[in-house]
Amino acid sequence: MTTTVTDEQIRTLAATAKPYSLALLQWGPERTMDGADAIELEHQRRMVSLRADGVIAVLCPVASDTVAGVAIMTVPAEDATKIMTEDPCVRAGMMRYEVHPCHGFPGDTLPA
Repeated sequence: MTTTVTDEQIRTLAATAKPYSLALLQWGPERTMDGADAIELEHQRRMVSLRADGVIAVLCPVASDTVAGVAIMTVPAEDATKIMTEDPCVRAGMMRYEVHPCHGFPGDTLPA
């Protein structure tokens, strides 16, 4: 670490934290079922639409045999759970998910 951070800076940043939900998607047993490509395309269309609507703040597909992706959602965990339950890949058994309440800091972004 090269940057020194004071206790006051930590307290100031913590005071700006806002609630979000973290959705962790993992590949399920039906990942390669017949018709999987079409179902995954509908999943992708839905996730990108939720991103465009501001429901997903950060959408991060993962190149892994076990983890499918991560989404930081701007809605409470209960709403995020409902959204993920209705996902085409989840409904088909291609993915499973976990939703966790979390906090983030306004202005945090991924580098361009």
